[in-house]
Amino acid sequence: MPLRAVALRALALVRALVAALRGRLDALCWSLQPLSLILLGWSRSPTLSAAAPAGSQWEEWEATTPTPTSVNYHFTRQCNYKCGFCFHTAKTSFVLPLEEAKRGLKMLKEAGMEKINFSGGEPFLQDRGEFVGKLVQFCKQELKLPSVSIVSNGSLIRERWFKKYGEYLDILAISCDSFEEEVNALIGRGQGKKSHVENLHKLRQWCREYVVAFKINSVINRFNVGEDMNQQIKALNPVRWKVFQCLLIEGENCGEDALREAEKFVISDEEFEEFLARHKDISCLVPESNQKMKDSYLILDEYMRFLNCTKGRKEPSRSILDVGVEAAIKHSGFDEKMFFKRGGKYVWSKADMKLDW
Repeated sequence: MPLRAVALRALALVRALVAALRGRLDALCWSLQPLSLILLGWSRSPTLSAAAPAGSQWEEWEATTPTPTSVNYHFTRQCNYKCGFCFHTAKTSFVLPLEEAKRGLKMLKEAGMEKINFSGGEPFLQDRGEFVGKLVQFCKQELKLPSVSIVSNGSLIRERWFKKYGEYLDILAISCDSFEEEVNALIGRGQGKKSHVENLHKLRQWCREYVVAFKINSVINRFNVGEDMNQQIKALNPVRWKVFQCLLIEGENCGEDALREAEKFVISDEEFEEFLARHKDISCLVPESNQKMKDSYLILDEYMRFLNCTKGRKEPSRSILDVGVEAAIKHSGFDEKMFFKRGGKYVWSKADMKLDW
């Protein structure tokens, strides 16, 4: 084997080892956090710079505390794809210990959560899908949530996962931005010679066999905005086709400290509307422009902090595990009215769906 190849392989192994050790160290620090530091005002998550309103505004601020009806829990930032427009990039390798994650999910259920969506990063990277599988089972079997869903790129899902956990999952959303493999490669959604589109059809079949509602998420960007997806979407027949406009988030996919440079993927509002018009006959299409998307999602990060995107970047609250859901959600920037306006609450339990196979 050439010396350069040996050196590159050794470097890759070292990087993987460092990432693994960093994750273990994060988890160890989490579990050994001294109680005395908590009593002194220190916590696992930084305090937001924005303070609560003072004086007469306090009562109004208190009264507008939203309910966490639907929560998107990004429990990992690690991913095996490199999508150029990704706005939740792999800045840490931290994943909460399973029991701590369950504790936080129980708190959210008690605060009014009806739907949980597990996302990333790539959710199936952690313990080969066992981690997210155990969370899915916990949320459906013990918390008895009406809706449990996952967003994944689909590349790591195996049929054995459906056999073990499929009955507890209401919706599986697979990200697919193009039905042309060359475009997927340009975007960064792919692994070597594996076909993202062929895998999509395989997952669709497994969802049918194991009675899981199948959904597709597409980010419309510079490389796919001219594509006609009518035929492929109708053939796959998802329960929902969520169509997002490419969104810039400072510090994630744009700006000096970002891991991605998504500016080249951005499209105009007019181009987005043209794409929607081209697919207007698809009844399951759910469009989400930047305006609708930015503040109408409750996003929980790997430390169980709500992420406030109102200023164009993700500003974390304190962890719900430290301060509780009610205190943390006040700093989330969540626009509850926009959530309902964009159709954020729908028939999301597979028990209530008329799945058309």
